[in-house]
Amino acid sequence: MDVIKLAKENEDLCIEMRRELHKIPELELELPKTVKYVKSKLDEFGIKYTEMINGNALVANIYGDSEGKCLAIRADMDALPIQEETGLPFASTHKGKMHACGHDSHTAIALTAAKILNENRDKLKGVVKFIFQPGEEVPGGAKPMIEEGCLENPKVDHIIGMHGGWLSDIPHGKIGFKDNELMASMDIFSIKVKGKGGHGANPQNAIDPIIISAEILMGLQKIISREIAPVDSGLVSVCKIEGGYTQNIIPNEVNMLGTARALDEDIRDKIEKRISEIAEGIAKTYGASAETFYERFYPVLKNDPEFNSFVKENTRKIFPDDIFELEKPTMGGEDMAFYLKEVPGTFLFLSNLKEAADGEKYSNHNPKFDLDESLFYKGVSIFLKTAFEFLS
Repeated sequence: MDVIKLAKENEDLCIEMRRELHKIPELELELPKTVKYVKSKLDEFGIKYTEMINGNALVANIYGDSEGKCLAIRADMDALPIQEETGLPFASTHKGKMHACGHDSHTAIALTAAKILNENRDKLKGVVKFIFQPGEEVPGGAKPMIEEGCLENPKVDHIIGMHGGWLSDIPHGKIGFKDNELMASMDIFSIKVKGKGGHGANPQNAIDPIIISAEILMGLQKIISREIAPVDSGLVSVCKIEGGYTQNIIPNEVNMLGTARALDEDIRDKIEKRISEIAEGIAKTYGASAETFYERFYPVLKNDPEFNSFVKENTRKIFPDDIFELEKPTMGGEDMAFYLKEVPGTFLFLSNLKEAADGEKYSNHNPKFDLDESLFYKGVSIFLKTAFEFLS
């Protein structure tokens, strides 16, 4: 089976679908236009599907000519709250929303693979299950899909997913693989520091939450530099601070918002515990108080070494010069991790950022982000090769 030939024969369709999806970006768990489009293509291809998450997610099964194992292929469909600045002729038509993370391409690549596999289902001994998921960007759609049974009926044996665009350390056109820990856990925390407001000229009569917040900010960084072993990985980033009114008023409170990441669940536990202890302890020292809210979102994403090797070696057969072995994980997070906690599988990267007119390559979550569409066929080919080999 020449999977590259099959992918190239459907390349124009894949690009067309990506562009149509790019025009209609939607956020989080509400994707009515996107799901309508995906359903229309599945209908066109003659593939049956079921709806989940109040009609905002789809699961499509392709049954081979005999019973066998079940391989799941996952594609995320949501976009980001970013105003697009690419100037593309197929740019977003939804103000303040953009496919700035490549999920439009993930969906188009999966749809293309589904079409081809359905046309060749007589060569499959088992089932290929396509999971079209909303909400990969927070709040996360994988967990509710699992709770609604997306990995059952038939029960998934292994799962594969792919992310395009964003890893700048992978050479252009290469495909990144890594065993075990690939991406970090992703949590969100907020801290409300309550002091006592007053006149900026009389700080002795106030309890300044801005100064206290600054000390908390520095204290949080010591979790990583002094409480976690240098050979381990963790991250605490305060990315938003709000407080105050004008130049001569000390406010009553300051709000901080940030993200915490780890590659080990024990370190994740420690970071969560220490954030609240440090914030509350420093605030109390200066007569203020701190309320900490910590919410866990995505666990550590861990690839199954055996299946990762299976996918990598089959990919090597079709793209022998394009395999890139990642030495280190990334501190980015992905809710593909929820699926990989339930069933063995792998998540891989396709390096396909497109150079903009100014010569720069803008990575994911940038308003000028774009993808090299000429490499989509590689994603389709990998899904096809994996499915045909796994269900042979």
